[in-house]
Amino acid sequence: MPTDALTLADVLVAASVIRGKADATPLVPSSHLSERAGYEVLLKLETAQPMGAFKLRGALNAMAALPDGTPGVVCCSTGNHGRAVAYAARQRGLRCVVCRSALVPEAKVAGIRALGAEVRIIGQSQDDAARESARLCAAEGLWQIPPFDDAHVIAGQGTIGLELLAARPDLEMILVPLSGGGLAAGVALAAKAIKPQIRVVGVSMDRGAAMQASLLAGRPVEVTEYPSLADSLGGGIGLDNRLTFAMCRDLLDDVVLVSEESLRDAMQVLFHEERMVAEGASVAGIAALLTGAVRMAGPVATILTGRNLDMTGFSAVVSGRDLKIGDLIIKGKAYGA
Repeated sequence: MPTDALTLADVLVAASVIRGKADATPLVPSSHLSERAGYEVLLKLETAQPMGAFKLRGALNAMAALPDGTPGVVCCSTGNHGRAVAYAARQRGLRCVVCRSALVPEAKVAGIRALGAEVRIIGQSQDDAARESARLCAAEGLWQIPPFDDAHVIAGQGTIGLELLAARPDLEMILVPLSGGGLAAGVALAAKAIKPQIRVVGVSMDRGAAMQASLLAGRPVEVTEYPSLADSLGGGIGLDNRLTFAMCRDLLDDVVLVSEESLRDAMQVLFHEERMVAEGASVAGIAALLTGAVRMAGPVATILTGRNLDMTGFSAVVSGRDLKIGDLIIKGKAYGA
């Protein structure tokens, strides 16, 4: 499918679909980050979504396009997409099955189950979960809602780009946490259609960044998945990727990677300076700013993508204690030390 298969018109339609349900999240300035960066930094609070993450936008838009008589939906997810689809399916009274790998934190699984969805734990990677999701479509007639490589999902996520430039037409850069590319593709599509000169930069963790590896290879590739503070950014982009690879290739101005330690530091800054709780993936843009991985002269917005995290681990990070995630040990560091 060509990269121009989606247009600004698709994002505008999505905006009308989700209006009053998953739109108009706050955009707030950060005086602390602005002072450190030397230019204005704004935070787009998708943490304020009813189910705690931006994924609700794409899920609601995709759910609105379901054929009549659909018996239920299925998806694969690293956590927030599954929660969003479960939330949207419950509103429609539909059966929902969420497939996930063993790397997805239990706190996110509990949140999905609490919304009435069935959870199936399959393998050690997002690709394993994706294969099970496809099997259920064929075997049980469920309708699959992909986590990123889907036109309705991309258009739904793109509504964030509309809101950012409606609120601040003077933005010079948008920092977008990058995984499968649905958010980055949608935001870049909308933002650049409105303001072609704006820079959109994807930010991912430095281990297992599938989109970055694929862009460097010039084609979708599989990567090894690792435990990470930014667990929401894990998973592959699919070797048969139809949309997000090409859109990220053509629309993103850059992709930067951040370390686990920089994610730790960014979570601490957000908590201690802004009094906000957010997932490791949410602070990827903040980590890029704090480490100097991106530099700009004008106003910059970064998207805080979600708040569905394990509070025990979060408490360890913000209090400066060591944290073990799988085989990864993130050394504690007292804030300000």
